Amino acid sequence: MSPRRILASAVLVLVASGPARADKIAAPAAEGKNFDSELALLYRVVACADNGVAIPEEWNKVVERHCADLEQQKQRFRARYVDKAMPFIAKLRPAELPAEIVYPFGGGDLASALVTYPDATEITTMSLEHAGDPTRLSGLTALQLQRALADFRAAIRGLLALHDSSSVNLQKMQRGPVPGQVAFFLTALSVFGYQPVSLRYFRLEADGSIHYYSEQEIAALAETTAVKKKATWENTDHSVAFSNVEIGFRRSPDGPLVVHRHVAANLDDKHFGGSAVEKHLLKKGEVAAMTKAASYLLWKPNFSLIRAYLSQSAVFMVSDSTGIPPLHARQAGLAQVCYGKFTGAFLKANAQHGNAFVKLWSTQPFRKVPFRYGYPDRVGNLHLLVTQRQTPAVLP
Repeated sequence: MSPRRILASAVLVLVASGPARADKIAAPAAEGKNFDSELALLYRVVACADNGVAIPEEWNKVVERHCADLEQQKQRFRARYVDKAMPFIAKLRPAELPAEIVYPFGGGDLASALVTYPDATEITTMSLEHAGDPTRLSGLTALQLQRALADFRAAIRGLLALHDSSSVNLQKMQRGPVPGQVAFFLTALSVFGYQPVSLRYFRLEADGSIHYYSEQEIAALAETTAVKKKATWENTDHSVAFSNVEIGFRRSPDGPLVVHRHVAANLDDKHFGGSAVEKHLLKKGEVAAMTKAASYLLWKPNFSLIRAYLSQSAVFMVSDSTGIPPLHARQAGLAQVCYGKFTGAFLKANAQHGNAFVKLWSTQPFRKVPFRYGYPDRVGNLHLLVTQRQTPAVLP
């Protein structure tokens, strides 16, 4: 039997008789193609979750070696970041927050959203990276799989070691047989032991509403390649249908469905203003937000609209120094509380905002932060920033 047939049969058995029964994998909306079998395979092979999916015998040693390496990275990630950051940030969050989370410039980093907002019911990440084609993995030979998984481990190593990803690593996964963003997201779910149950792709209509692609629509778009969202970025080698993804998952077999959507988007003013992405975000009303390792884009004048959106719609936001600058926070009536130390920007950035952040940190008492959240400062100091409406954050 061919590898593809073995995988299809195994996934059918899992769905019919395993813990993820058919009545547990209904998507939040009836329409749209659900790539549930591809999802189960990616979760088993790439993210190394023990979900019972059988794989071709010729893959066994490749997957075993891959998962041994990835599990070491996951363990370090849990010990250095998850186990320290989750209880720390839990003390900072107000008792009642919106369950909808918005994370701009959050390419690949579902893990930090789950660390920061573990009770979220809806998470929206946005970045220049497209989600990726989930259908290619099953057709690989063992050697092709070995190479693809090695590329993936190299790409995700930065996220698991430093808790954020470089643009270079994210771009590398825009091409090839492993859907980069999807694979990053599934690895995050595996770190927490969550159960992914649906994988669908969508576009945003002009009014910001979601249109889920049907199987027929995906087939019709097969020859239309998703193009890069920024001139200096990498083009993809997959269909535009695979740009925006929705993953439904559960924290327990009988738990409520949590929805994570990733939107491939350029968030500068030229592309964001009046766009379907902006309208989609505005439909959410009040949200909780976060950003980290965001290249100080919110300090720049040509990202004024996404900054204004966060200032107006986010009632609570966790960030590093790449968050909302003090000038704009004050103008929006927001309070900011600092943790750790900040003596200057990690990368070359706007000096006025940099100096304002240095002053902000220097005027507040030192509050230790025991983990890296995004960039360190220019000399390696760890830091974190809470920005929220009116009432200052609760201090540990």
